[in-house]
Amino acid sequence: MNIGRKIRIILLISTVIALTLLMRPVVAEETPSQGGAPQATAAQAPGPQPDPAGIATGDKANAIDGAGNAFVVAEPTDKKAPDYAEKKKQYDEYKDQAAKEPLAVKLADTVGHVRIAGNFSWTLLTGYLVLFMQAGFALLTCGLVRRKNAAHLMMLNFAAYVFAFLAYYVCGYAFQFGAVAINAAPTNLGGTPTLDTFLLGSGMWGFLGGKGFFLSGPGYDAGSLCMTLFQVVFMETAGYIIVGAICERITFRAFVLCELFVGAFLYPISGCWVWGGGWLSQLGVSMGLGHGYVDFAGSSVVHAVGGFCAMALAIILGPRLGKYGPDGKPRAFPAHNIAFVVTGTFLLLFGWMGFNPGSTLGASDLRISVVAVNTNLAAVAGSATAMIFWYLKFGKPDISMACNGMLAGLVAITAPCAFVSPNSAIIIGILAGILVCVGVLFNERVLKVDDPCGAISVHGYCGWLGAVSVGIFADGTYGAGWNGVGATTYLGKAGQGVTGLIHGDVSQFFTQLGGATLIVLYAFLITFVVFKIVNAISPLRVSKEAELEGLDVPEFGLPAYPDGEVVS
Repeated sequence: MNIGRKIRIILLISTVIALTLLMRPVVAEETPSQGGAPQATAAQAPGPQPDPAGIATGDKANAIDGAGNAFVVAEPTDKKAPDYAEKKKQYDEYKDQAAKEPLAVKLADTVGHVRIAGNFSWTLLTGYLVLFMQAGFALLTCGLVRRKNAAHLMMLNFAAYVFAFLAYYVCGYAFQFGAVAINAAPTNLGGTPTLDTFLLGSGMWGFLGGKGFFLSGPGYDAGSLCMTLFQVVFMETAGYIIVGAICERITFRAFVLCELFVGAFLYPISGCWVWGGGWLSQLGVSMGLGHGYVDFAGSSVVHAVGGFCAMALAIILGPRLGKYGPDGKPRAFPAHNIAFVVTGTFLLLFGWMGFNPGSTLGASDLRISVVAVNTNLAAVAGSATAMIFWYLKFGKPDISMACNGMLAGLVAITAPCAFVSPNSAIIIGILAGILVCVGVLFNERVLKVDDPCGAISVHGYCGWLGAVSVGIFADGTYGAGWNGVGATTYLGKAGQGVTGLIHGDVSQFFTQLGGATLIVLYAFLITFVVFKIVNAISPLRVSKEAELEGLDVPEFGLPAYPDGEVVS
């Protein structure tokens, strides 16, 4: 038995043991009073418990009026607060009213539950749209490569979902959202009060979540699992991105390792910093820097992480054979199926209607209309700009660059889509359309990084641009209370939301600039170091003979087009 097989067997046995041990305390946790439990334990007030059935999720505490005012009045605890007497009076009046009108309380319970149920439906349905983006990525990347590698591309896209999801299930979700209830509980979904522990750091300086491994214990909760479905398809998007930059030369086993790395560690760690209540999101509270780092739907958290991870891997792998001639000039490898490319792009546009509007985590947030329009405007502006740029430079528009321009606009608007006006969305799309064209040429001609599908430029560079755009164009009309800042007043105005440089908040601009740059450096450097070591132990790249033949048969034994002539 070789060493590799022994290691795989040991890992499999370890996983089974871990699952067995993990499941045992869950039962004990949920039934603390069974079979001879100590009297002291039985007398303790029970803490928040998971609600896997969804019965207790959503009640009068979630009932609000059109302005967002809660039905339930919280009991004030700080007796030294200047408004304590007024809040205590409001609380006493609420208690008296609730005691006199129990039917009103029951109605409020029903309204609160229905509100959460509606938000559940919205979040899950938009999650399904994002999941469908996998079909778009598969067609787009497959169409852009040579036909001798088409089956290989399809297998990479398919395997990305399979293995990254398993990694996210084991530990990725826990690392990202294991402490989300501390600073950023998703109240539109009823909250996840039992996910409240950082594995690394604490309070406003959390770096890594610490609960919900294997989606068990606190993770086995209706609200938490609704969040899981929506977030796992975001993580998977980061996993799909790397396919476009490393295709036509990576071995399948190396690719699987890359996906496990993205799903278990790379994406969840930085995701915790921004969306899991971690330290970047809390810079507004901890250091007075705007609303903290803000990324509405993932320009940096998803796309820049995936793009710069892809860049690191592409550098380690090196360019495809024949990409650069003896004179160092790049050679074009034409796409083998433009129909796939265009169809894939429109599927991605369709899926993005879940990506961005769905990030409200609820249909009760009517900002979804603004988000949807901004998303489409940036997409068409990016595509038009890329067409014009290519026409002016090369004399003819290029359909693949027009598609990349559309994707660039979508990536760049993903972070600011909820915080900007339609006019700003157009400007962001134009900037992205220029950046993606310049980025493709810069990578190919200056850096000599071979990126067959332009993924680094589309997702990496434009992801960074999108996060910085929040700090420039956010107009303050949305996001009051975001990351715990400005719930009442901000910049001297009541209800002031996330605000960028143009509208008067310099600190938000520098927070976005620094945070976005940190995230791209993190994604690139961690990936480069890890896989440089891996590559030294076991090469990531296929043999020269396999690459020249095409990877369909050497890697999988099945050509994509068995009845046609396989050409280069």
